[in-house]
Amino acid sequence: MASEQSFPDSLIDEDPKRAVEELTRALEQNSENFELYCQRAYAHVLLKNYSDAVADAKATLGLKPSCATAYMRLGIAEYHLKNYPSAHEAFTKGQNLDESDSTISVWIKRCEENMGAVKCESSEKGVSTPKIKHDWYQTESHVIVTLMVKNATKENVKVKFEDSKLIASVAVPSDDDFHLNFSLLHHIIPDQSIFKILSSKIEIKMKKTEAVRWETLEGEGAPANLKHFTPDQYPSSSHYTRNWDKLVGDIKEEEKNEKLEGDAALNKLFQQIYSDGTDEVKRAMNKSFTESGGTVLSTNWKDVGKRKVDVSPPDDAEWKKF
Repeated sequence: MASEQSFPDSLIDEDPKRAVEELTRALEQNSENFELYCQRAYAHVLLKNYSDAVADAKATLGLKPSCATAYMRLGIAEYHLKNYPSAHEAFTKGQNLDESDSTISVWIKRCEENMGAVKCESSEKGVSTPKIKHDWYQTESHVIVTLMVKNATKENVKVKFEDSKLIASVAVPSDDDFHLNFSLLHHIIPDQSIFKILSSKIEIKMKKTEAVRWETLEGEGAPANLKHFTPDQYPSSSHYTRNWDKLVGDIKEEEKNEKLEGDAALNKLFQQIYSDGTDEVKRAMNKSFTESGGTVLSTNWKDVGKRKVDVSPPDDAEWKKF
């Protein structure tokens, strides 16, 4: 082997294992010699010790950032470790430093082909690595999914509700679109499910068909032993502890403040009156609505409690019994 300060690549080719040993001894004496690290990186590549080759190539660049050969060896090691984006970056930087090395273009092309192949394979298998984080929690009446994305616009967000499925997509500038396709554990009521786009997140609120606890968000169907809510029990997605009393209070307040129009607003008003009313008010509403065929809704028990409530359709409508 040559002197400790000079290890030609031809000698490393002959016996890379011995080269590693001698270069290591040389570095113990002179740890600031970037050439020794670069040569040991080459020996490690020949021995297929690619992680060690990456470490030595980076050590070389730490001492001499303009070493094109170190970028080349770093790229080769990263490539064999299947870190194609890192390899591509290393080869590109090496090419910028030494345009005369025509082999770098071949390596760059290989990286690009492999990066494309990995992306296609993931798409075919339905594998995605979304950069948008999501979380979920629940109340007695709703399941809420939160997408942590800032400044989303109406045009870029699509949400579709089905009986037991949630489908959502968000178009993200300069990135792959984010997609969710959840088969839900239990059924929901699509017409009463909504979503809101806020400045820091997208909130998807799905109406439960019944007040049962969802053990998970996704699943193959409802288990046999359904657990119903008790007044002091509000399960979460198990990620962390929440102040559920405050959370449920906030959601109920938010539901009260929802701006509805037309029949939806009227129905919500009646529901609120019934919910907040006394037993007499509830009896009056039930009796008047039932006896009048849905044409009268009274809260005055003193009035409707002592008589039969007649049908009273609007002036421009004719009531028919079906």
